[in-house]
Amino acid sequence: MDPRFNDIAADPTNSIFEVVFFPDRVYHAQYLNATRSSRYRYVVQEVRGKSESNILKGFVFIDGLQICNFLRIEARGGRLAEVVREKGRFMGPDIMANVGLTTVDDNRVDALVRMHFCPWIHAFQVELWETLDAPAGKQHDYQVLDMMGYHGPITKVPKFADALADLDKLKRVDLAFRENDVTYPSRSTIPDADVAWDNYYQRNVQVPNTQQPSSDQNTVRQDRYGVDFQRGWFVKKVRDIPPVRYRNGMMEAGNPDAGEANIIEMRWVLQQEFGGTVVFFHEVTIPPHTVEGTHQHIGSEELYYVFEGRGIAYMGAGDDPALADDPTIPVVERKIFGLDPRPCKKLDVAPGSVIYTKSGGIHGIENPYDEPLRFVAFLYHST
Repeated sequence: MDPRFNDIAADPTNSIFEVVFFPDRVYHAQYLNATRSSRYRYVVQEVRGKSESNILKGFVFIDGLQICNFLRIEARGGRLAEVVREKGRFMGPDIMANVGLTTVDDNRVDALVRMHFCPWIHAFQVELWETLDAPAGKQHDYQVLDMMGYHGPITKVPKFADALADLDKLKRVDLAFRENDVTYPSRSTIPDADVAWDNYYQRNVQVPNTQQPSSDQNTVRQDRYGVDFQRGWFVKKVRDIPPVRYRNGMMEAGNPDAGEANIIEMRWVLQQEFGGTVVFFHEVTIPPHTVEGTHQHIGSEELYYVFEGRGIAYMGAGDDPALADDPTIPVVERKIFGLDPRPCKKLDVAPGSVIYTKSGGIHGIENPYDEPLRFVAFLYHST
């Protein structure tokens, strides 16, 4: 990264906005593999995060001479460890990553690479170098040479050569993680059919392939974490995005609010494009006299910001203590999607209203009025 960002971050005039200009050191440049030797230096061009993973791309130097481009993949492995434990096994010192590289011309290549646990960062990691050859007249330091090779912490994948040759053209990395094919500590072989995977937990994205409400055609399964190197997105008018329509969303049969005409609309603006723990950002339309079912969040949290129309929101009766202690706000019993009915506070909402629900919290919303109710929503993983 440009070293001037360190100066920006330390500038007193920037103290209130320091989060905007993270200094280069947050990318732990002193803990990349070749820094075991002082002869090597990295220049990190881009960093992307997704859930428990980080992707770094940039350049490697030895004695001031550029060797090659590199891509570093790091994974905490917490989700994978959970699945491995469910199978009665332990995570070992290495895992495997199914890596797909896509360039701007939409060519994609895939390979399975080994990742090694690194106590310096307390995560599994591997560095994919464009080449392992030292520049003419140079030799690799023995501390670094020992890490190089097939399945090593520093490795070269021949089929990735074209994708790594020009980092500006590397558009996207798709990742799925699996345990190694031997158990620990017994080191017995695990059959392929029983290997544990963290492959985005078979999440999906919503795509407006049809306007038929609640159509399976609009749910597109994902089998990897998508990490996008595009630097920005501009949507001129969200309302131009075709909606995905849902009939009786978050409702079960027998809910008195359900009906053939109870159809809400969601315009999915960003989904896999997000890094970190953000799952999606979308605009929701609750047409007149329709309802989004009341539901409880587990392992995720969501923020609603109302910007048009009026409506009634429902929040778990004890979720916000300020509401729980207010006797002027009525408590009603609501059917909770997939669960037993629960008492909820009944809240009037209008433009400017915010509903923020943490994991374990309950919310739902309805529009009993004659004009549409619209809000934007962010969903996050809780960790």
